[in-house]
Amino acid sequence: MDAKISFKRINKLAIPAIIAGIAEPLLSITDTAIVGNLEFNAVEALAAVGIAGSFLSGLFWILAQTRSAISAIVSQYLGAKKLNEIGSLPAQIIAINVLLSIGIYILTVGFITAIFKMYNAEGLILDYAVSYYKIRAIGLPFTLFTFSVFGVFRGLQNTYYPMLISIVGAVLNVVLDLILVYGIEGFINPLHVKGAAIASVIAQIIMAILSLILLLKKTPFSLKFTLPFNKEIIRLLLLSLNLFVRALSLNFALFLANRYATKYGDSYIAAQTIAFQIWLFFAFFMDGYASVGNIVSGKLLGENNYKKMFLLSKDLVKYTIVIAFILGGICFIFYKPFGTLFTDDIAVLEAFYSVFWIVILMQPINAVAFVYDGIFKGLAKAVTLRNTLIVATFLGFVPALLIADFFHLKLYAIWIAFTVWMLFRAGILMILFKKIVT
Repeated sequence: MDAKISFKRINKLAIPAIIAGIAEPLLSITDTAIVGNLEFNAVEALAAVGIAGSFLSGLFWILAQTRSAISAIVSQYLGAKKLNEIGSLPAQIIAINVLLSIGIYILTVGFITAIFKMYNAEGLILDYAVSYYKIRAIGLPFTLFTFSVFGVFRGLQNTYYPMLISIVGAVLNVVLDLILVYGIEGFINPLHVKGAAIASVIAQIIMAILSLILLLKKTPFSLKFTLPFNKEIIRLLLLSLNLFVRALSLNFALFLANRYATKYGDSYIAAQTIAFQIWLFFAFFMDGYASVGNIVSGKLLGENNYKKMFLLSKDLVKYTIVIAFILGGICFIFYKPFGTLFTDDIAVLEAFYSVFWIVILMQPINAVAFVYDGIFKGLAKAVTLRNTLIVATFLGFVPALLIADFFHLKLYAIWIAFTVWMLFRAGILMILFKKIVT
């Protein structure tokens, strides 16, 4: 057996994972770009989609943590050649997840106006954000189902089928966005912000249907719910719970960022929306290589092969940093056009351009953080990930934001805080990983 995993093997997993991973942020970034170019109330619509999209992304991340947990456990059993022992597990956790997401949808819809007021949203921005959320959040159960199936495929070392599903969802969303937001004269009336939300929900439903078909046809698992619960259900739920807490810490940082941006004014929250959507898109793009750590490290743990795991981490960090520099280079070359893709409002563009360089320069730091994040997920080290995010958020992000805001740095304050946040995450996980493999 080779001492390290080949570049070809890494790319075979990473490239489809990149395409699959950017599906959800692509839905949000498409909504952002299209509503930002509306003929009326474009700034308010852009700000509203940013606020509602950020809250939704938070919910998706919190609920989707079971994807990593499922992937870790399936990959470990695959490595140990004992998949038959967890045959009932996917159906059980998917059923739990879907029921949980339905409950969260019902709960949040009832309080969504109060929630968005906490973001400092008011007036037309608040109205648009509530309207967008009430429709878009219908897709929560479908998205969580899709993410859970992606977790099964990742555990089986297969990123190809998730990629196919994601391509279909992304293309469908773009087409439907254009049709429903702007309308077709004589056939469909323009639906404005509601149209963007409806387009995303339809795309999410289609992706869930495709996921169901491929799960049944291309994996050894079924969706037949049986009792008693599988012996790994408690470990999976505990993994998920710790990752939930981690995601809550992550989303507290995002909440503060949007709350402060909204406080600074409409043009600032609109600019923050653009900057964050680009940051998120690049994060999921780089997460393709990081996901190889998630996918393969669990299998290597099942094989007790720590040497290969260490060599894999070095290669993944190297490849992901290269991706970060490529993305950063593209951004600097097309610095101005990136902004005009989303809006032509001068005030919004000025605010966006003032901080976009920070978003670009922090990408190599993100690369390191995401790789080790993926590896620790594959190793099922959920407690470590939870504690790292808590420390990074409350000892890094929050103090940095408060100090920079005190000096009236506005959007600079938010992105300085994000940079400190990612430095904490990357540094802590890198140190802890070296202790595991040495």
